Amino acid sequence: MKSRAPAPLAPAVRAGAALLLLLSLLNAAFAHGVGDKDAAFVTASTGPQIVPFVYLGAKHMVTGFDHLLFLVGVIFFLQRLRAVALYVTVFSIGHSLTLLTGVLTDIHVNAHLVDAVIGLSVAYKGFDNLGGFKTIFGVQPNTAIAVMGFGLFHGFGLATKLQELRMPKAGLIANMVSFNVGVEIGQFIALAIMLTMITLWRKSPNFAQQALLANLLIFTAGIVLVEYQVAGYVFGAN
Repeated sequence: MKSRAPAPLAPAVRAGAALLLLLSLLNAAFAHGVGDKDAAFVTASTGPQIVPFVYLGAKHMVTGFDHLLFLVGVIFFLQRLRAVALYVTVFSIGHSLTLLTGVLTDIHVNAHLVDAVIGLSVAYKGFDNLGGFKTIFGVQPNTAIAVMGFGLFHGFGLATKLQELRMPKAGLIANMVSFNVGVEIGQFIALAIMLTMITLWRKSPNFAQQALLANLLIFTAGIVLVEYQVAGYVFGAN
């Protein structure tokens, strides 16, 4: 009897997904970081800088592994584009509100605590995808409300890093709106890649077993990030 040959793209898709999860685990503690060159530019910018801030927003999103892990968890089992659009939209509304409000009205929150909640959002979605709420608690939280609520914290997470740079007031509104547009562009690019990978991966005959492991890793990555940020808050780490 001949064994069934794996789909040509399946190994690459699985490897890509595993790499994304590995990078997420390694970089979870450093999510939201702004590079030295980017930080110097933001701090020294005067007046509207539309294109650079769009670029910075997109770059920040596609390298924000905690954001990406949460999005992976949200879309992992969604097969209808309407459902994907719904949850991504409520997430975008949430993080846009707090990103813009936090910076423009100078609302300060502790970065470690905010990032701990962001880590909790990742763990939450992995746990949810594993059926943990139904199995252990016998209830299923409203996903749209949860995604919206966590989106608010993701936005504050973005805001805290920009606030640390003490952005000049001149052109602040235009630059922040541009940065937020860039975040949405980066999110769209990342989402398109993730959807393609998961759609191809779903065709694998072993997807069910691999999905269990993937969501266990998502949950674990979230817990790692929570622990790191709580330790940073307690011990005053920067």
